[in-house]
Amino acid sequence: MANSAMVVLTLMSLGLAAALLSAAGPAAAQKCDCPAGYCCSQFGYCGTSSAYCAGSGGGAGGGSGSGGLSSNVTDAFFNGIKSQSSGGCAGQSFYTRQAFLTAARMYPAFGSGSSDAGKREIAAFFAHVTHETGHLCYIEEINGASQSYCDQTFRQWPCYPGASYHGRGPLPFTFNYNYGPAGRSVGFDGLRSPQTVAQDPVVSFKAALWFWMTNVHGVLPQGFGATTRALNGGVECDGKNPAQMNARLGYYQDYCRQLGVDAGGNLTC
Repeated sequence: MANSAMVVLTLMSLGLAAALLSAAGPAAAQKCDCPAGYCCSQFGYCGTSSAYCAGSGGGAGGGSGSGGLSSNVTDAFFNGIKSQSSGGCAGQSFYTRQAFLTAARMYPAFGSGSSDAGKREIAAFFAHVTHETGHLCYIEEINGASQSYCDQTFRQWPCYPGASYHGRGPLPFTFNYNYGPAGRSVGFDGLRSPQTVAQDPVVSFKAALWFWMTNVHGVLPQGFGATTRALNGGVECDGKNPAQMNARLGYYQDYCRQLGVDAGGNLTC
């Protein structure tokens, strides 16, 4: 009888342990804090094989299908963009894949959704980054410091004396009304020290992704043309500057091919 009771107790213990592991799996995965390039398994462990990456959304932030951002934004993809800029560019040593992947962990919705949707967002983001920075060449807007970009009507984001809110980073935005909320969201003093975006590569990508998620991410289902309109529609869309619009589109189509995804419809604005 004693042995039978012990067997029953052992089976009950094993059943309880299995139930606890099953319940803990998803919660552990949500707390998974993997290094860039690793995926978080359903049980909360980090690794790079399909057992860790399949359906996990990746450990580097974002869904983007097929194991997360790190499996799509590879060294070859990222450095392939930089390789087309001049070796003497400031961005050559400033922008790194590691900085991007680290920054992207702050925005898990970036590259989320289906595999195709995630890849299109990656392609769209880097198409605009390529266009704005000359293949990750420039860290700051050329001659941007000559303009303060201060709009005093936004009193909740007061301009700091001597600060210049010109374009900086991989997706350069301007004006105090962008630097203020970007800094508050990302974690730097955007009004007093906007230059941080051009000094810290992780902050630089975080600021770019903040701007993207705030202003562009929501229009992605409307096609690439809508992203161009959201970023620079007043200058390039509706026949105002088709050459610049088509340059962005060309990069997007190229990156879609590299990622193995159809570019979708509504490509122009």
